[in-house]
Amino acid sequence: ASVDKSGYRIRNLAILAIPENAIQNNMVVDTGPVVNTIRRLIDENGVKAKQVISAVPGRAVIMKKVQMPKQEPAELEANIEFEAQNIIPDSLENVNHDHQVLFEAEDGNKMDVLLVAVKKEIINSYTDAIEEAGLIPVVMDVDYFALENMYEANYAGEAEIGVVALIHIGAQYTSITLLQNGISTFTGDLPLGGSYFTDSLASQLRVSIETAEAFKTTGVLDGKKGPDLESTLRPTSEELAGEIRRTVSLYGAVPSEDGDGLKTIFLSGGGSKLAGLRALLEEHMGVPVRMSEPFRGFEVGRNIDRDYLLEAAPYFAVGAGLSIRRPGDR
Repeated sequence: ASVDKSGYRIRNLAILAIPENAIQNNMVVDTGPVVNTIRRLIDENGVKAKQVISAVPGRAVIMKKVQMPKQEPAELEANIEFEAQNIIPDSLENVNHDHQVLFEAEDGNKMDVLLVAVKKEIINSYTDAIEEAGLIPVVMDVDYFALENMYEANYAGEAEIGVVALIHIGAQYTSITLLQNGISTFTGDLPLGGSYFTDSLASQLRVSIETAEAFKTTGVLDGKKGPDLESTLRPTSEELAGEIRRTVSLYGAVPSEDGDGLKTIFLSGGGSKLAGLRALLEEHMGVPVRMSEPFRGFEVGRNIDRDYLLEAAPYFAVGAGLSIRRPGDR
């Protein structure tokens, strides 16, 4: 995306799959296929930019909100090292850490600071792959923060009092972010994603993973119409919806007519389009569940296939949040 006078504009839009085992334990373990995929993505879409803004998975990151005495940025820079040593269960030499002031009490001398840390070996596994592909990594974000940026860029104008949940169903994990009156209050992951649905279908129908994946996305089983896709997926969808409900309720975000209860859920990620899942989640959660539109506030370049954009938009929630970051951002 680029920034012009009217706001954000989509310049290019594409996804390529990488081999499932290339990324394990939140880091790139097989660099070659990842590098080749990045190069193909760049070449096939005529991307000229060299600088890359990417993200590590939130589950690989230590995040801690700490309350500190109000202080100047230079003083905070020094004192945050001390806080980091108390929080991070590793030598500071082995991690990259950063911080952000979330809130400064107007009438007191306190400030809330978010401390974020990730092992250098995890970050390096991504930056090495980007560099090997001939590109320059300039910002390494966290996928949770990218989702929050996406929400803010597109929905800030309609932000309501209460809690909004951003639920991103990826291949291996489902991430959950709760925003209370626009401020993040919880981020977490469930180890259930699109692959779990595929594995369940393969086991249930006694077919290969490839056949199950094709059936999951098209409803076609071995070249002919299979059983009803929505009802076949339903037991696994019920399991995921139940886990989401438990997690969200645990952090006090339950529907409420007034005040600070759960008001809306925005769904994104490849698994968000699973047949019947959105409606089932709405039933379980008791609030509206909307498909995220990560580019609803963006202008669309003439070269963009609008049908593809409409069809694939929920897949780009993290990418849209990253695209509005700029080199040098904190």
